[in-house]
Amino acid sequence: MAARRKATTQISRLAHRASGTTAANRMVPEETPVAFSYAGTTHAVMMASPADFEDFALGFSLTEGIIADPAEIEAIEVADLGAGIDIQIRLRDKANTRFQARRRRLAGPVGCGLCGIESIEEAMRSVDAVGSSKLTLEAEDITRSVKLLSKLQPLHTATGAVHAAGFYVPGKGIVMAREDVGRHNALDKLAGALAKAGIDGASGAVVVTSRVSVEMVQKTAAIGAAVIIAVSAPTALAIRTAEAAGMTLVALVRGDDFDIFTHPDRVASGVAQHVA
Repeated sequence: MAARRKATTQISRLAHRASGTTAANRMVPEETPVAFSYAGTTHAVMMASPADFEDFALGFSLTEGIIADPAEIEAIEVADLGAGIDIQIRLRDKANTRFQARRRRLAGPVGCGLCGIESIEEAMRSVDAVGSSKLTLEAEDITRSVKLLSKLQPLHTATGAVHAAGFYVPGKGIVMAREDVGRHNALDKLAGALAKAGIDGASGAVVVTSRVSVEMVQKTAAIGAAVIIAVSAPTALAIRTAEAAGMTLVALVRGDDFDIFTHPDRVASGVAQHVA
């Protein structure tokens, strides 16, 4: 198991204000390379906050489609190598066979055009359909979820420089939250935490402090959630992907104001019409 690392560091800086310039201390977030290795081979390296490593490994494995169920992981071993964190993930037989076939399909020499086609297909992989979800939210749930998540961000409170992803269940509030310098990482850590706790993704909504890119929609669908709520705006591809997956995409939540981009029927007070 990796030694516990500090999530923040205090630094000195010059603070320029209208009243003058002074030297002052400030807390800033740490980030470190985190490598995911399967069957002894590094699959991906992410720059991430040095915390919640097992949640990160489990969530990444789930949202990237490497495993379909947590039981397909035999063991997770976290090693601190000084320069970064190496997470060794041992897959059980069927999952390992699938993963090795996937690696062979994507592997190829640098500059191979045909290999690039398969890599593009991997990036644009199909998204799990969530249209059968019966979850409904009130408009108050949307605004409340963002307000509650803001109270569960100790790293952001200290530094003002990290993202958060939370899981909101109507009547219960935010039941799980994770933070990270990377928005995808925060969502992966949340996915892992939910899986470890046995929380059904269909029971609530994913809430994020970032913009919504297509990867955020893909990962939310992998969690099994039919609603994603974001503080910032979505991309056009994220909107098209959410629409096709049957997912309700709510964004630009500002106080009591928000925009519903897809499948507004899940928001009881939503208006299913286009406004300027």
